[in-house]
Amino acid sequence: MKYIPILAFLFLVCSINVNAQSKLYSTTGGEMIFSFATLDNNGDANGNVMRWSPVFNFQVYGNYDVNRSLGFIFGGSIRNVGFIYDVPGTNTKKKFRNYNIGIPIGFKLGNMNRFFLFGGYEIEFPINYKEKTFIDEQKTKFSVWFSKRVPVYYHTAFVGVQFPYGLTLKFKYYISEFFNQDYTENDGNQPYKGFKANVFYFSIGSSLFKNNKVYVKEYKEKY
Repeated sequence: MKYIPILAFLFLVCSINVNAQSKLYSTTGGEMIFSFATLDNNGDANGNVMRWSPVFNFQVYGNYDVNRSLGFIFGGSIRNVGFIYDVPGTNTKKKFRNYNIGIPIGFKLGNMNRFFLFGGYEIEFPINYKEKTFIDEQKTKFSVWFSKRVPVYYHTAFVGVQFPYGLTLKFKYYISEFFNQDYTENDGNQPYKGFKANVFYFSIGSSLFKNNKVYVKEYKEKY
C-alpha cells in the first residue's frame, strides 16, 4: 500500500501541462498465464511445476497517452493465478490458486500506436482460494471465499511489451508471499508454517477492444 501514493504522485506530475496530442481511451482483453513459484518449504526448495491458466483472466485498462512516445495505464482486472507443488519424496501433488481482483498503475514507452514497452505496480486482492490434493491419483479439493489462508492483498510488479494488433508478452512477480503462514486451523495445525512461496508468471495476452471497437479492426483501418 505504501507505494500507491508515490505512483499516484508521479502520474500527476507527469500529466501536468500535457499538449493537445494527449489522449484518453480504454482497452479490454485477456491473457493466458504460465505461472511458477520460488519455493522454500521449511528448507526444501524442490517441487515447483508450471501451471497453465488460460481462463478466467480479464482486464480493463484506461490509457492516457501524453504523446506518441509516452503514456500511462490504470484500471482493473480479475485473474486466476497460483502454482503446482510436487511434494518431494511422496506421491502427492498440490495445486493452489486464487482468483484475484487487481488494480494496476503503470507507464508505456515507445510508439503508442505500434510497439511499446510497459511496466508498473499492481495490488491484488484474493477473493476465492482453491486447494487441490492428488495422492496416488485420488483427488480432494476445497475452495473458500475470502480465505484467511492467504494474505488480504498482494504487492506485485510487472513489465512487458505490446506488439501491433494488441498482442502482449508480460512478466509479473508477486512480491508478497502466496500463503498466510500464521493461518491456524481449529485443531491448532498451521499447514503453511515455514512454506514460503512467491508466484511469478509469463503471459501471452491480447487487447480485444479499444473503447467500443474491435482492436484489430480499428488497427487495420488506421495503419
